[in-house]
Amino acid sequence: MSDLLTAQSMHKSFGNVQAVRDASLQIAPGEIVALMGRSGSGKTTMMHLLAGLEKPTSGRILYQEQDITPLDEDALALWRRANIGLVFQAFHLIPTLSALENVAFPLYPDKISASERKERALARLEQVGLAQRADHQPSKLSGGEQQRVAIARALVNTPGLILADEPTGNLDSQTGDEILNLFHELRREAGVSFLIVTHDDKVAATADRILVMKDGEIQ
Repeated sequence: MSDLLTAQSMHKSFGNVQAVRDASLQIAPGEIVALMGRSGSGKTTMMHLLAGLEKPTSGRILYQEQDITPLDEDALALWRRANIGLVFQAFHLIPTLSALENVAFPLYPDKISASERKERALARLEQVGLAQRADHQPSKLSGGEQQRVAIARALVNTPGLILADEPTGNLDSQTGDEILNLFHELRREAGVSFLIVTHDDKVAATADRILVMKDGEIQ
């Protein structure tokens, strides 16, 4: 079976600063990979490169054997919406929208009916165990519930890969464990792959494989 995503000899410079240097990695379908490193090691920049949020200075990224590196920003946005889910430490939910509306938000560019949009968003909330909180705004949800809404939003377009940047960083240890267990459930039930960016040994230990970044290089 071919890899879901392959990054080859990635470099990323910001002026004179080399944030990523000759970094390569592979993620197989259904695999959970942890990317570890201290602050400033380049791991978040690497995640942004894999998501098409940053363009590499050199190197290339293959997703399902398609080279996405030459794509312009508009094409990358379409590719990302179809294939990648993003989960962040800070949740990034829209405070004025309900949980259901937050999950449905990425579907608005699609030409689907309001009823279908609601149905798909509610199905994802149910998948993360929050269907009963669909009408609650983020301020009425716990941190763990907000992260579950963010995960449901990341899943709503049925991505093959979720990139999660410190997804348990703002959660207590029990809630963090619940989020990691949810990742494994999603892998088993839907075959989703995960790249989890973390500095936490406990989080990394739950992955199938651990990669370590130091000074922009994958060790």
